[in-house]
Amino acid sequence: MREPVFSGACTAIVTPFDSSGAVNYEAFGALIEEQIAAGIDAICVCGTTGESATMSIREHIAVVEYCVKRVDHRVKVVAGAGSNDTSAAVYLSQHAQDSGADALLLVTPYYNKATQSGLIKHYEYIADRVELPIILYNVPSRTGVSFTAETYKKLSENPKINGVKEASGNFSLLAHTRFLCGNDFYIWSGNDDQVVPMMSLGAQGVISVAANIVPQVMVRMSHLCLADDFAAASKLQIEYMDFIDALFVDVNPIPIKTALNLTGRNMGGLRLPLCDMTPEHLELLRSSMVRMGLLA
Repeated sequence: MREPVFSGACTAIVTPFDSSGAVNYEAFGALIEEQIAAGIDAICVCGTTGESATMSIREHIAVVEYCVKRVDHRVKVVAGAGSNDTSAAVYLSQHAQDSGADALLLVTPYYNKATQSGLIKHYEYIADRVELPIILYNVPSRTGVSFTAETYKKLSENPKINGVKEASGNFSLLAHTRFLCGNDFYIWSGNDDQVVPMMSLGAQGVISVAANIVPQVMVRMSHLCLADDFAAASKLQIEYMDFIDALFVDVNPIPIKTALNLTGRNMGGLRLPLCDMTPEHLELLRSSMVRMGLLA
């Protein structure tokens, strides 16, 4: 049996920008150190939360390289390398491999809306050209396409495909996938509000947005599940539901970056077409943070 890339909680880390809009590596390094000190199991760099969609290829490669060097093997680094252009995904994947990343996160090709056969061909083509383990990423609300359990079964036969970040919210798909693929195809929750129910169905952990600001909570929640203490994990999931909901009141990563800035961390602004929260949503987020003791 292959081993999972990680078990527990992985932070889908924010990319800080400075006042000119360039990557703020000083702030990025500080956030990485905070995550590691909190006991996070892995860091996912240049994912959706890291605003990879508005990074140039050069920036993307540089941010992955910086993260890998800063982490220095203390935890696993999962590098986002997905694209709706298969050749571009190969290019990013090969550079991530050269940088020393531990694994790749590859979102389904967006906008193209590939068929299931196209998805299989896309991922097999990439897998043939890299040596790193691959985590698929299913987020149909953003991409317009979803895997089927049968496609997961086919892809799971490739030894380089380690598993999937499941953010479809479809528990039937999760259960069917577990039935078809067994224990040798790993699943991670891609939704912070579904960590415990997904892990109760056999997920290995979570790739988390909320961990940027409450890493200890997401580590504890996922590790309680791994220890089969779902009663305690459920209490924690429920306790933080209001705050997790507030982190998704606007499209990710607008609220999480705003929340980090509210706590004094220097994450900077967002790149268009992402923009600041409305006053109403900002107040909702701020109020939730006060209730959770994250703001005075």
